Amino acid sequence: MTPSELARALAAVGAVKEGHFRLTSGRHGDRFFLLPLAFQHPELATEIGRLVAGLFPDCRATAVVGPATGGIILAHEVARALGARSLFAEKTEAGAMELRRGFGLAPGERVLVVEDVVTTGGSVRRTIAAVRPFAAEVVGVAAVVDRSGGAADVGGVPWRAVLALAAHDWDPAECPLCRLGVPLVEPKAQPAAGWAGA
Repeated sequence: MTPSELARALAAVGAVKEGHFRLTSGRHGDRFFLLPLAFQHPELATEIGRLVAGLFPDCRATAVVGPATGGIILAHEVARALGARSLFAEKTEAGAMELRRGFGLAPGERVLVVEDVVTTGGSVRRTIAAVRPFAAEVVGVAAVVDRSGGAADVGGVPWRAVLALAAHDWDPAECPLCRLGVPLVEPKAQPAAGWAGA
């Protein structure tokens, strides 16, 4: 699968939508990404894992770590492609991330951090912070989609994405789509049938 084929596949399963959306941050946007709708298809998830692993072909990572919940399946598929272990970091009550469930890393172990969609890089930075106490080496960050235009801050670690898909977002008071009367959708609140494949 090529990146352009992936873009078409994501659109076909409803994982990328265009319109007028209330984002998780509360801002309004013209494009919404819900990659779990792609990961529910095992063959597509495997292809995505291969593409993401191919961003760092010589990284020699022995562990792949993704943030829960969006990065769990992705980390598993990337780890499969690299012949590595798959781990995930979970949110603490304070909003940080940590490795739980008996997960651990060896000092100096080479770790690739993965994310489905990078916007600001905040989730990636918190995942990297979950790796640091183990003295493991984060060799890179690999994502399916960069919606930041390359501006995301992932903490100084080399990072790459399979797709760069621009998306605009605005403060609700300044949203041009609101002014045009385009109906506002809360995509994560939509029932599954509303997001089924095309």
